[in-house]
Amino acid sequence: MAEPLGPINWNTLGADEAEAEWLDLNAWVNWLRGTYGLAPTVVPPMWHRHDELVWELSALHLHWLNSYGPDASPSSPLGWHRDFADARIRLRDWVSACGTRLDRDRPTRQTTWPGEPSLEAGHEAEVCDRDADFVQFVMEDVTARRQVEDQVAQRAS
Repeated sequence: MAEPLGPINWNTLGADEAEAEWLDLNAWVNWLRGTYGLAPTVVPPMWHRHDELVWELSALHLHWLNSYGPDASPSSPLGWHRDFADARIRLRDWVSACGTRLDRDRPTRQTTWPGEPSLEAGHEAEVCDRDADFVQFVMEDVTARRQVEDQVAQRAS
């Protein structure tokens, strides 16, 4: 019997793991939005630039993989669809709060707490080529993770 897949902690992935997970998640999100006709108010083009959407979609993806795996219970898909309905509500809430849309995107606004330095609000940008942006985003993420790995390796030697 195959072991179920465990959750992905995006904070601890190495560069190579992150690259593979990004590509896998992106392919699945494209399948999901097409299969279920999801509007950009549920899954916007720039979902990858919003942590709250990444974590939700990643969890939903793993749940789907476990629900439709060869060793899954025959009723697992029903549980996934029930959880998918709940997830769509959360996704709509987060998309609304973060301000990303079909044709425009801005970073999710962050509230500073008393005593913290003020954060500059991100600028809204036009979404021109979503796929090119995704590739650039993943390359930057993987590069940053490699730099951390290199720093850790240098300290260890």
